[in-house]
Amino acid sequence: MFIGEYSHNVDEKGRIAVPKKFRQALASGVVVTRGLDDCLFLYTKKEWAKLAEKLASLPFAQANTRAFARLMLAGAMDVKIDKQGRVMLPDYLRAFAGLKKEITVAGLYNRLEIWDQKKWEEYKKKTEAKSCEIAEQMAELGI
Repeated sequence: MFIGEYSHNVDEKGRIAVPKKFRQALASGVVVTRGLDDCLFLYTKKEWAKLAEKLASLPFAQANTRAFARLMLAGAMDVKIDKQGRVMLPDYLRAFAGLKKEITVAGLYNRLEIWDQKKWEEYKKKTEAKSCEIAEQMAELGI
């Protein structure tokens, strides 16, 4: 289970350090892809396989399902964690998420999200301001 927020930097080669507490769970390799809200999603191979299978089973005759599958699947890249606990983020994914130097890695149970730190702070501030409204909508879903 991935939870918490962690501040890191992108190095000159485009690598980021994975929070130490998550390295064991990610040791067999990870998949990083375009996420939503201008961030990247990082999955274990097992979680990625579940998601990819669901995406592959969507009705491809619908334009929105094709677009979403392309966003997630075509943008995905297998990456390995090096001996220092870093992963290389491809240039096209760093550009997509606007990652410069300072980043935030956020744990969201079955995935990690990688955000430009300023974008994360803006997103969090906006979301926190609407927390009551969001909570009411979640109640409708049984949460």
